Parts: sequence; C-alpha cells; structure tokens
Amino acid sequence: MLVERFSLPAALSPAPSKRDAETVQFAQAALTSAKREGLQLAVRARYVALVVIGCLLLVINPAWEQLYYVALLGLFALIGWAQVRVGRVGVSRPELALLFCDLALLTCLIVVPNPFGASHWPVAMQYHFGNFIYFFVLLAGATLAYTWRTVIAVGVWTAALWIIGMVWVWWQPDRDPALTARIAAATGSDQRLFAMISPSEIVFHVRIQEIVVFMIVAMTLALAVRRSNDLLVRHAAVERERGNLARYFSPNVVAELSKQDEPLKQVRTQHVAVLFVDIVGFTTFADARSPQEVVRTLREFHGLMEQEVFRHSGTLDKYLGDGLMATFGTPFAGEHDASNALRCAQAMIAAADGWNDRRAASGEPPLHVSFGLHYGPVVLGDIGQTCLEFAVIGATVNVASRLEALTRTFDCALVASDDLVSQAKAELGDAAATFQSLEAREPRAIRGIQQPISIWTQPRGA
Repeated sequence: MLVERFSLPAALSPAPSKRDAETVQFAQAALTSAKREGLQLAVRARYVALVVIGCLLLVINPAWEQLYYVALLGLFALIGWAQVRVGRVGVSRPELALLFCDLALLTCLIVVPNPFGASHWPVAMQYHFGNFIYFFVLLAGATLAYTWRTVIAVGVWTAALWIIGMVWVWWQPDRDPALTARIAAATGSDQRLFAMISPSEIVFHVRIQEIVVFMIVAMTLALAVRRSNDLLVRHAAVERERGNLARYFSPNVVAELSKQDEPLKQVRTQHVAVLFVDIVGFTTFADARSPQEVVRTLREFHGLMEQEVFRHSGTLDKYLGDGLMATFGTPFAGEHDASNALRCAQAMIAAADGWNDRRAASGEPPLHVSFGLHYGPVVLGDIGQTCLEFAVIGATVNVASRLEALTRTFDCALVASDDLVSQAKAELGDAAATFQSLEAREPRAIRGIQQPISIWTQPRGA
C-alpha cells in the first residue's frame, strides 16, 4: 500500500542546536527592528517631553533667566538625535556615552545654580526644588529602546552622579551665612525643621531616599524590559515556526494550525483529494545534463507547482524527485477539496505550458508534465515518536499515483477519477467551465482495486 507522508516542519521536530541557531537569527532580526523602532519612539517621546517641560518651566517661573534652562533642553534634544544616528543592536560605546551625557547634563542642570539667575542663594537650595523627578523621564525613555542591562546601568549611573553632585555641593561655601543664622534662630532647637528649611542643608537622608527609590524603579523596569525581550524572542521563534509551516501548508491552514494544540495527533478518517505530479522522461533529460542544470530545472518546476498548490488551499506533501504529491482536505476537510484539486491541476498545466514556452524561447527542449487525481476516504494522523510524520494512508493515495501513470497510456496531461470529478461537480455545479476540457473514458482496471473505475482525461495543450 502506498502511504502518503509529509514530515512535519522543523518547527515541530527540529534538532535542538539547529533550532537554537535559527531562533537566534530570527530573534536578532526581531531585536534589530524593535531597537530601531524603540529608538525612534523614544526620541519622539523625548521631544514631546522637552516641549512640555519647557512650557512648564516658563509657566511656573515666568522670568528671563528661565531661558537658560530652555536652551539646555535643546542640548537634550540634540543628544536624542545623536542616539538615533549611532544606535544599533548590541554594545555600542558611542550610544552608552550619549546616555551618560544625558544623565551628567541633567545632574549639572539640577545641582548647579543658574549662572544668569538674579538670586545668590546657597548651592544647596537647588535640592529644595524637587527636580530629581526629571531623571525618571530619561529612565522611561531608556526602557523603550535599550536592554535590561542598559536600564540598570542608567540607574547605577544616576545614583553615582547624584552622589558626586551631593559631595560637590557639600564642599561649597555657604553664600549667605546671615540668612542661615536667622533661620537657625527662628527654628531654635528643632533640628529637623531647620534641616527642612535651611538654604544650606543638603538633607542627606532625602537624597539617599531618592537614590534608593530610583534604583528600585530602575530594577523593576529592567525586569520588565527583560521579560519583554524574552517575549520578543519567543514571538520570533513562533513566527519562524509559522514560516516553516507555510512551506508545507497553505496560509489558511497555517492559521488554523496555529490556533489549536497538537491538531495533527488526532487519528481520524476523512475524504481527501490526492494529486500526483510528474515530469515525463525526466531521467533521460537529466542524464544528458550537468547536475547544476538539473537542479536549476527542478527548482523552477517545483516553484511553479508549489505556488499553485498553496494558491488552491492545498497541502504540499513532499517532492518526489522530479514530481510532487499534494493533498486537498488535510489536515482539515474543506467544502471545495475536490474542485480545488482539479482547478489546481489545471492551473499547473497552464503554468507548465508557460514554462515550456519560456524554455523554447531560450532554446531548451520542452518537458511534458503529467497529473493524476483521486478523491476518497483515507486514514490520517501523525506517526513516530521523536521525528513526527503526518501520514495519509489508504487506497485513495495508491489510485491517484496509478492514475498519474495512466497519462502515458492515453498520451494526455491529466487523468482524474470519476469520484473526484463527481465530487467537484457537486461542489461547483455541472456547468462550471472547469469541466469543459475533460473527456470521459471507459472504466479502467487499477492494480490493487477490485472493480474498474471510471476516469476522465484532459489532453495536452487544452
């Protein structure tokens, strides 16, 4: 008994090392695309944030000295533009340097007083404005484009720069000791109140609290970024598997397979249309040509045939040297399996005729292609343990193969069983143009079948 089998794609039973290597390639491509999109999104978000912050500064403190901070916001915009220019997947020292410049510039902006300001408060007064929250804007932008390690680095760098800023402020002299003395006299012995309102106090415990909270948020966001990247890699693997499935099944079948868990394991019986395709006399053709030319010819032929299989909602079983086997109604039966198989074979005939015309124009001999079709019950389900194969078993497969061989007897392009043609007529109607080129023949005895079966043929060039 002839058994139709097609090995499941590598997505379902690959060698682990090969699968890992292919997944890495797909993940790298996905990460490259995600990094590019993330950087562009982060820079757009930065521009919007800078505009909002600039307007906010002018509203909160409408003074000419605020233009100094607005000008520095332009530097942040320039750094963001540069990050897009040098950004790439993997470790990029220029990109990391620009990130550090972001944080260093913000630290200086927060800690160092405005040189154009009219007031001469102590430097520590800068901490009383609560500007540390702007670091969270840069941290949020980093999560859009960078890896979890870079997000942690942003947290560590911010903590280090903030500590350096505190040390620098601590070394600065008190610019207004008289004001500090008056506040100390007003608060008396209440040191906590003095620390809160004194213009010369850094309030170390608040600064440490800012660092700790920032690091907690950075670690949390880093975990979120890592989880997002893992999901991206898994998604890339799934897309690769869907791509592998698409090499075997039509797109609509791939979509159906992706919705179900192990749908091929269910052993069942159903009606299926089976199509065999073969190049007549290809062995003689190949003997007189180089291996490169033989492979090139087969690739051209197989490419044309598989395109029609998928276009007509069929499943490509496998290539059989110079031929192929396809089924219609596997792994799921449809409403037009027989008519799809017949239309596919006729479209293949037209494609082969066009291919031969192009070969003739190039001075190459034509190649005759033959087709055999049958429709009937089969048993289907996957077999094997580690290397899975989805098998379609039954006399229907045998008959389709032997009908293809009958094309030599009738010197025609296609031989189809009456079972298939009758089912196709039931699906399309007797008057459909699909049946006009078919010619009814006397019943023929088929090896392995007890009763002769009625057949239909289609001549070459019809």
